[in-house]
Order: sequence, then C-alpha cells, then structure tokens
Amino acid sequence: MDVTAVLQFATITRGLSLFLQAVLNAVIPDHDADAFRPPRTRESLYLDSTVEWLFGGLSRWDAEHFLFIAEGGYLYEHNFAFFPLFPVIIRGLAETLLWPLSSWLSVRGRLLLAVALGNSALFLLSAVALQALSRVVLQDRRLALLSSLLYCITPANVFMTAGYSESLFAALTFGGLFLLEKGFTLRACLALSIATAARSNGLVNIGFLLYLPSLHAISQIRVYRATTKGHRKVFCYIWVIIRVLLTSFFGTAIIALPFCAFQYYGYRTFCTPSISLDRVPAALLSLAETKGYRVPDENGPPPLWCMRPLPLLYSHIQDVYWDVGFLRYFELKQIPNFILALPMATLGIMAAYAYFQANRELCLRLGLWETSENQGLDKPTPGSNQIHGLLITCALLDKCTSAPPQ
Repeated sequence: MDVTAVLQFATITRGLSLFLQAVLNAVIPDHDADAFRPPRTRESLYLDSTVEWLFGGLSRWDAEHFLFIAEGGYLYEHNFAFFPLFPVIIRGLAETLLWPLSSWLSVRGRLLLAVALGNSALFLLSAVALQALSRVVLQDRRLALLSSLLYCITPANVFMTAGYSESLFAALTFGGLFLLEKGFTLRACLALSIATAARSNGLVNIGFLLYLPSLHAISQIRVYRATTKGHRKVFCYIWVIIRVLLTSFFGTAIIALPFCAFQYYGYRTFCTPSISLDRVPAALLSLAETKGYRVPDENGPPPLWCMRPLPLLYSHIQDVYWDVGFLRYFELKQIPNFILALPMATLGIMAAYAYFQANRELCLRLGLWETSENQGLDKPTPGSNQIHGLLITCALLDKCTSAPPQ
C-alpha cells in the first residue's frame, strides 16, 4: 500500500516537473553563462525541434557534458569529471527502446528523450528504495512514508529530472544501503560499487560499509563476553575482528574499483594517447582552441598532471576547470550563490545540532556502544544514517570554504 502511494506521488511529481521545465524554459530566457556548449556535428531530423522544445530544459549546464559523452564518447579533458554509467544508460535506451524513432530523431534527440524517460523511471525506483530503507532504519511506517513523499518534492527536483546522474546515484545508493542494513553485504557492495560508476561521491558510501560491520562486530563481542568463557572467548574475539577487517578491506576495494578504473582510463587517454587530431571533427577542435580545452593527441606532449606521483585526472579537473580550493570561491560576485545555499545549510546545521542535543552521549560514541546508564532507556540509537547526516553537515561547511556552494 505504501509503495503504491509513493509510486503514484512520485509519478505525479515527475509529470509536473517535466511540464514546468517545458513551460519555464519557453518563457524564461537562458542565462548567458560561459558553460559547456559543444557544436552540433550531426544534422537534425524531423522531430528534433519538437523534442528540443519539450525537453530542452533538461540539457543545460552539466547535462551537456553527459549528452556529449553519450553521443560521441570522452574527448575533452574536463569531460572526465562526469562518470560513465549515466551516459552508457541513456545511450543504451536511445539505441534500443528508442531505436524505432531513428528515422525521425537524431541521436541527440533520442538521447534527450532517453533522459526524460530514464531519469523519471530512475527517480521512481529511488523513491521506492528510500521508502524500503526508511522502514528498516526508522522502524516507523508512517515516518518512512512521509520521508519518501517529502523526497519527491525536494528543492533539488530539477537535478533529479534533468540530464544529470543524481536519480541514478540515489536509486543505487538507497538500494545498496537497504541491502547493507538487511545484512546482504556482498550485494550491497556491488550496488554501491555501481553507484561509484555513476558519481565520484560513491566513495563516501565506504563509510557505511566501515560503520555497520563495526557496529555488528561490537554487538557480537558483547554477546560473546556474556555467553562464552576461557580460550573460546578469545578465539571468538579474534574471528570477529578478522571478519570485520576482511569485510572492510574487500568491500572498500569493490566500492572504489570503478573510480580507480575510470582514473586509469583517463590516464591512458591523455598520458599515453593513441588518438590523432585528424580523427576529431573540425568543429570540436575549433571549440577546444577557442575555450582552451585539452584533447588527447598522440603527437603532442603529455599534460603536467601526468608527471605527478599520484596522477589523478579528477583532482586536476576540479582544480583547473572548477577552481576548487580553500577559500577560492569567496568572491563578492558569488554572494547570490551563498544565499541560495543558506537555507539548506541552515536546516542541515539545525537538524544536526538538535539530534546531537537529544543524543549527546550516543553521538560522541558514534552509536557503537551503550553505557550501563543508557541501557534500557527509550532513546533512539544513532545508526549509520544519522551519523552520515552529521558528517554531511560537516562536509557542507568544508565545501563552503573550498568549492561552489550550489
């Protein structure tokens, strides 16, 4: 019953979001920003203009990167800030489900339609996954339903609908955390690993993997301490510790693998290139020269970041193209963006403070164990998701000093 209600409400909000973006995109002129706008290298077909009019609002800003990658692959250096899973999915939809429309829609048109359909379906999946996760964590059916419905009207709705990877990442993360809470560690690691193939933020999910097995291990040690004696107790302790260490090591490796593999792909593309500029369309080369974008060239020198002890392309892109660094974003012209971020930052800080005040002792111990004076009290124990909320708030404050606050 609750799942049906969540699906119905999520479907309504998706339809409303698509309708509003079409109307507002037609009424409000686009902001003339220095954003990524690659030239169209293929001819338009009959229905391209119609799809562009209906869903063109979904292709702005970072969505242009995802669409560009889905259409022609990775070319420019800063394209590698955007991970490959979402472009692969929408290209797969364009070449399979939407292939019958290829006579009327170009690849670009089918990709844009795939964004609208795919992200709507992924958002429904993420809402259901959140409801299931909330039931397990909160142990409150009504609160779980309410959290899922509120999620459907998040202020970040536009990012969940546009050609971004947020809906995909949310569905995989919520699903992975649900599996982790239910004790299916391997399947959870695989889901969270796939989430890392969608966004670099997936590395943060390693914290859940480290926290929950540690919580279970401490609980088992407490049980063994009360029920076993002598040398057997020592062996039980050792086995629990070995198991949590192995789970943490291999789980971390599984979750981080897509990130590492993608960084290696970026290293091979630019540091040992096998592409000649003759194979790149002239219009795309012209854009690279005009904007200063780097493209791989087997006849040119490798970029300087290739010479670093740890040549991470992602870190280089954040530093050079997005100017991410301590206090770099503190400029007068960025005041409107800080004002935009202020409501969410304030809510996050207030929620973290209120929870800490209500559960001060448990928060200081990260909810890993209870003292004798807390046992038996009817107080909520902070689990990994509450701790994650506190850490996210701290990360938000850190981001405000080193990255764009949007």
